[in-house]
Amino acid sequence: MPEGIDPTVPPSGPGCAECTEAGGWWVHLRRCAQCGHIGCCDSSPSQHATRHYGSTGHPFTQSYEPGEDWFWNFATNEMYEGGPELAAPTSHPADQPAPGPAGRVPENWQSLIH
Repeated sequence: MPEGIDPTVPPSGPGCAECTEAGGWWVHLRRCAQCGHIGCCDSSPSQHATRHYGSTGHPFTQSYEPGEDWFWNFATNEMYEGGPELAAPTSHPADQPAPGPAGRVPENWQSLIH
């Protein structure tokens, strides 16, 4: 198992931890493979997954979107198709839209993304 991946740690929740707390929204979700933190992707206004890497140094993130299992290594800027299976659940709820969460995404969301 690569250092920086703990397959036993569950995800922090169904959505971006910081956006959920602040009443924000996201485009797609990413899961820290070391501690389970759920953050929003770099297209999202707040880019919490990358900020999490910056504050913790946890190098690997995995897509938290249904049907996706790729990993990204922030330290090397490399993508990996597949990898170790992380603790369930492996994605946000299937009925949660992307962008999401429902009811918080502004009408002009496409003009607000990176």
